[in-house]
Amino acid sequence: MNNMQPLLQMKNVSKYFPGVKALEDVKIEAYSGEVLALLGENGAGKSTLMKILSGVYNKDAGSIIIGGSEVDLKGIKDAEKHGIGIIHQELSLLSNLSIWENIFLGNEGFNGITRRINKKELKEKSEILLKDIGFTIDVDTLVKDLNVGEMQLIEIAKALSKNSKIIIMDEPTTALTDVETDNLFKVINNLKSKNMCIVYISHRMDEIFQICDRITVLRDGKYIGEVKTKDITKEDLISMMVGRKLEEQFPYKESSKGQAILKVENLCFAEKVRNVSFEAKSGEILGISGLMGSGRTETAKTIFGEYKKSSGRIFVDGCEVNICSPKDAIKNGICYLSEDRKKEGLILGMSVASNMTLANLKKYENGAKRINKVEEGKEVQEYIKKLSIKTPSAQQLIKNLSGGNQQKVILAKWLMLAPKVLIIDEPTRGIDVGAKKEIYDVLNELKAMGKAIIMISSDMPEILGICDRVLIMHEGEISGELSRKEATQEAIMKYAVGITD
Repeated sequence: MNNMQPLLQMKNVSKYFPGVKALEDVKIEAYSGEVLALLGENGAGKSTLMKILSGVYNKDAGSIIIGGSEVDLKGIKDAEKHGIGIIHQELSLLSNLSIWENIFLGNEGFNGITRRINKKELKEKSEILLKDIGFTIDVDTLVKDLNVGEMQLIEIAKALSKNSKIIIMDEPTTALTDVETDNLFKVINNLKSKNMCIVYISHRMDEIFQICDRITVLRDGKYIGEVKTKDITKEDLISMMVGRKLEEQFPYKESSKGQAILKVENLCFAEKVRNVSFEAKSGEILGISGLMGSGRTETAKTIFGEYKKSSGRIFVDGCEVNICSPKDAIKNGICYLSEDRKKEGLILGMSVASNMTLANLKKYENGAKRINKVEEGKEVQEYIKKLSIKTPSAQQLIKNLSGGNQQKVILAKWLMLAPKVLIIDEPTRGIDVGAKKEIYDVLNELKAMGKAIIMISSDMPEILGICDRVLIMHEGEISGELSRKEATQEAIMKYAVGITD
C-alpha cells in the first residue's frame, strides 16, 4: 500500500446490457499489499465491474491498467495471464469431479511427452492449498458430496492455485463458519504480506472493518467515493451505499402470537435430523440457529418433503399431514425458500415473470386451460413494485438480475401462494443492507397477517434482531430454545456447540 503506483486502475469503465446501464464511468484504484473493499447495494454494479476485470464480460468503454500498463482483457484466460483471479459469489464447480480435479481444472500442467497429468502431484498441491485455509478433507471426494460451505472453500483454493497477484473475492464468507472465516482472513493477511492485492466484496460490515484497508463505494452503477476504513463509521458507510440514513437495520415489530400453525413431533431423517420437535405459531418469526452441519437445512427440507422422513409426525392447523414431496407441502400451505437460490430456487434461462409464477400457474388458467397472460402480468407487476425488484421489465432473464433481486423474485413466488408457513433458509445471504431491510419489512407484514415464519440463518445479528424465538440445533437435534429476551450471542453459541447445562 506504500507504492506510489497503483497495481490496478480501472478508469471510466462503462457496461450496458439490453435495457440496463450496469456501469457508467466507474473507477477504482488498488495497491499491492492491501485489501480494497468494493461496496454497494445489490445492483450497484460491483459484480459486473469485477467480471469485466476477470475477463468474463467485455467493457463497453474505459480502460484497465495493471502495473502501469494498459491491458485489453479478451477473456478469462487472458485475465489469468495478467495475474487476475476471482472467487465468484455463486459457485461454479463441477459436481461430478473430485475436489482436486476442480481446483486444477484447466490448469493441470500436462506432461509435454506423455500428455498425461501428474495426479499425485496435483493431489498433494490440493491438500496443501486446503490446509492453508484450514480445511482437511480427502481430495478425491466428489464435489456433489459437499455442502455449500465446503464448496466455497474449494472455490477459494482454486483461485489461490493460480498464483494471482490480484485476487477478487466476491462474498467469499457467506457460507463459512466463524472459524472458517478466521482461517480465510489469515490467508488474506498472508497474501497481503506477499504484496498481493485483494479486492473484497462483502455485505458484512464487521468483515469490512476487520480486514479491509480502503473502501470504494458504487451506487446504481456509478462511482460514489473512496475512503480509508479507519476514517469512516459503519453508519456513514451505509449512508454512502444506500444514499440515505438507515435508521433501523433490524426493524423488529411486536405482534400477537396465536396458535401453533405447524407442529413437528420427533422428526427424523437418516442421521441428519434426530427426534426434532417444535411448534411454529401464528404471528411469529421462529429462528433456527446452529453451526454448519447441525441439521438446520435438513430439517427444513424434510418438513418440505424434499427429503423423506424416516419417522415423526407433522401437523398443520392441528391436523396431521402426510408430506412425501414438495407438492404435498405446498398443498398444505408450507413453502420453502432454499439457501442455494440458483441451484434450487430459479430457472436461470427463464424470465422474471416465469420464475415468479412457476409454482402457481393454475391460478392463471382460463377455461381452456391456457394461461391468462393479462392476469399473470398484473400480479407480477404488483410484486415487482411491492418488493422493489430492480428489473427493466418482467420479461428480463432472471440470470441478468443481481443476487438480491433474484432472491426477491423467489420470495415473491412463494408469497403468491399465500402460504400458512414460510420457511426461509439464509434469506439475506449475499444481499445488501438496504435490500435486507426491505425483506425484513415483508416478513413483519406476513407476521402481522398471522403467518408462521421459520427463518434459518447463520447471521447472528439477524437472528437476534428479527426473531421472536430461537431454536438452536447441534448434531441433528434441538439443543436449546430461547425467547427473544433470553437470546444472546453467548447463549446461542453455548447451545450450538452442545453445552446444555
